[in-house]
Amino acid sequence: MEKLVSLAKRRGFVFQSSEIYGGLGSVWDYGPLGVELKKNIKERWWRSMVHERQDIEGLDAAILMHPKVWEASGHVAGFTDPLVDCKQCKNRFRADDARIKGTPGEPTAQCPVCGTTGTLTAPRQFNLMFKTFMGPVEDQAAVIYMRPETAQGIYVNYLNVLQSSRQKIPFGIAQVGKAFRNEITPGNFIFRTREFEQMEMQFFVKPGTETEWFGRWREERMRWVQELGIRPEKLRWHQHGKDELAHYAADAYDIQYEFPFGWQEFEGIHNRTDFDLSNHQRHAGKKLDYLDPATNERFIPYVVETSAGADRTTLVVLCDAYREEEVEGEPRVVLKLKPALAPLKAAVFPLVNKDGMPELATRIYDDLRRRFNVFYDDGGSIGRRYRRQDEAGTPFGITIDGQSTQDQTVTVRDRDTLKQDRVAAAQLVEYLTQKLAG
Repeated sequence: MEKLVSLAKRRGFVFQSSEIYGGLGSVWDYGPLGVELKKNIKERWWRSMVHERQDIEGLDAAILMHPKVWEASGHVAGFTDPLVDCKQCKNRFRADDARIKGTPGEPTAQCPVCGTTGTLTAPRQFNLMFKTFMGPVEDQAAVIYMRPETAQGIYVNYLNVLQSSRQKIPFGIAQVGKAFRNEITPGNFIFRTREFEQMEMQFFVKPGTETEWFGRWREERMRWVQELGIRPEKLRWHQHGKDELAHYAADAYDIQYEFPFGWQEFEGIHNRTDFDLSNHQRHAGKKLDYLDPATNERFIPYVVETSAGADRTTLVVLCDAYREEEVEGEPRVVLKLKPALAPLKAAVFPLVNKDGMPELATRIYDDLRRRFNVFYDDGGSIGRRYRRQDEAGTPFGITIDGQSTQDQTVTVRDRDTLKQDRVAAAQLVEYLTQKLAG
């Protein structure tokens, strides 16, 4: 992870937030390459969920919502972690940390950080939602919350989307957006942060069919993840035990990836039953049931949720792509990103800055950047320029040499195979289009 974090900063993927002031804990900024990579992942998710299907609609709900939304959803009362402090080392962590020996608050309990016994406080409930105030007066009546998930914005708009889109159940609503959690133990780079982005889809189904849809969405989501180019042996399913299930879930599976810090989840598929819509119907006094036009039957839909972290998925992609290799006796670090996901699709290099090569290289670069996100680099040896782009995950390097100025052909180097093709400059757009599609 240290090597990956170093590369992420060096090549402009991820920076520490407010770094010039010493940084802000577990908050990260995406640099020029990072924002492109995450955008490519989000767009791929959106295309597969919304554009390629007829039964899912898109939504972008506001971050700030009526505070009663979070009362109805159970987040005000139940979205808490038990918090424990060590009086000796002053560290704070979750009481259910598996490393704790004994029960917090008892003389036999041992701090998982400093190892001291008898210094752990009794657990205190700690709500993970960030609070803020709406309006000019900071009193209790003005308290609102930064949303801890995007799903509730979908539920409170369920009826609006259903009626305006003229969909029929089963159908889904998809959303990509920011969420905020005041995590007690954030860490592992962009894996657990206080501000993050979710890619969530809520699929509304007739009660009795949720188990079938739950299985179908499990298959669909694992297929999509593998199509990101992730190695299958690094992926596995984890079913939630009864003690793990969220308050709204009847069943839940996580897709886990084997990170350098162990197996951890980055996407979940949940059977939320009718918990959310029933609670919102009761709290808001607004009917949210559905009239089946085929059977004339009324029911509150059940929900199958797929919830992926955009930041965690980006970290999965980066971790899985990172390689350390030896090429002709020289070490190289390379990000073997799926070409369609790579922030930069190609880099253009004039071999030397003379003999008409820079002028031809600039024309080729200007032509390509109308279609692809490409990079121009004329600094240093050609080998060093290749290495920089290998670290950035750029799949193709285009070199303009002496022959190029004579016959208008260029050399295209493949990042992974290191094979070099001679391609006519006029055919580069078609060549890259085919390679990126493949």
